[in-house]
Amino acid sequence: MKFTNEKIEIIYRDLKSKYDKSTLDIKEVANEISCSVSTINFYLARGGIGIPKHKKIGTSKKARVVFSIVDVAEYLANTSETA
Repeated sequence: MKFTNEKIEIIYRDLKSKYDKSTLDIKEVANEISCSVSTINFYLARGGIGIPKHKKIGTSKKARVVFSIVDVAEYLANTSETA
């Protein structure tokens, strides 16, 4: 896989080795971006602005949401940490 940024590639490899799968669920993404599951759900309810790109699996209100590790890596690489 080709990446435009070395930082994205490093984060991608770390996530891939840590989870050994291509998508992450809400709990895993919340852990990686250091927020709560409730915060992820809050942003999902408002259109997904402020969180990594996601896919909804199904059409119901409680449909499963997954995040590609590539999208999570790009999000983390382009988000600065504040203290």
